[in-house]
Amino acid sequence: MALRNKKIVYAVAAVLLLAVVFVPLPSLTLKGKGAVRGVMAPAERGFSSVWKRLADAGAAIRGMGGAAEKNRDLSLELVRVQAELSQLCDAEADNERLRRAFEFSRQKSYTMIPCNVVSRNISGWWSTVRLGKGTRDGIEENRPVISPDGLVGKVAEATPLTAEVLLVSDPACRVSAKISRSNTFGLVRGAGANLKGLPMARMEFIDKDKEVRVGDEVVTSGLSSAGGGFPKGVHIGYVDKVHRDDSGLYQYAEIIPRATVGLLDYVFVVAAHGPEGVK
Repeated sequence: MALRNKKIVYAVAAVLLLAVVFVPLPSLTLKGKGAVRGVMAPAERGFSSVWKRLADAGAAIRGMGGAAEKNRDLSLELVRVQAELSQLCDAEADNERLRRAFEFSRQKSYTMIPCNVVSRNISGWWSTVRLGKGTRDGIEENRPVISPDGLVGKVAEATPLTAEVLLVSDPACRVSAKISRSNTFGLVRGAGANLKGLPMARMEFIDKDKEVRVGDEVVTSGLSSAGGGFPKGVHIGYVDKVHRDDSGLYQYAEIIPRATVGLLDYVFVVAAHGPEGVK
């Protein structure tokens, strides 16, 4: 009961204090009001300080939000610039490939049909690629396919609009070849892909008495015994390893083809009739 009476007394005192400060009664003198406000001044200053700190904190938080937005905008701008740089690098690489292809086509004396590679079938054996031109563009089956990097393969099938190319790494592809350094002849056929997924080929029926070195260049011989009418001197690849045949009569060499399918964008099909009459 006493606690309740104390609460009532405190409430009445607070009301009277507010009336003294804020209600303009004529009976109250300025001196009395000044005394009361002097007592309340420390509390007012403390409240003002707290309010200022809260306001400053709010401004800081708003500033942090603005910084976050700026960082997000800068990140988006960085992504855009990087994308544009990547496109420029791709365009530069495409221009370089086109320049090499153009120079390559001018250096050769036989007629070539330039083609874009439109799809690749590289599952397991790196076997074929598809070209965006066909018989209506002069492409025929069994015609050699080459690139600035060397022999790609031969046309396995041609339709009016497309052509399937059997790559030199496919076991069904066979090419009469020779080792440039020693003028040693043999037959190159595809060997699929190695454990790293790289296309491979093998040069077989090499004379057992001929010296074959790792790094020797292998090129087409120009002989037509293996079919396909491959022109003479087209780069095939380099000797990676040399082995003795099980029969002991020959030796064979593992070849790494230079014109790998992963780098193919533009190729050339050797036309059936050209200045050299490649057949």
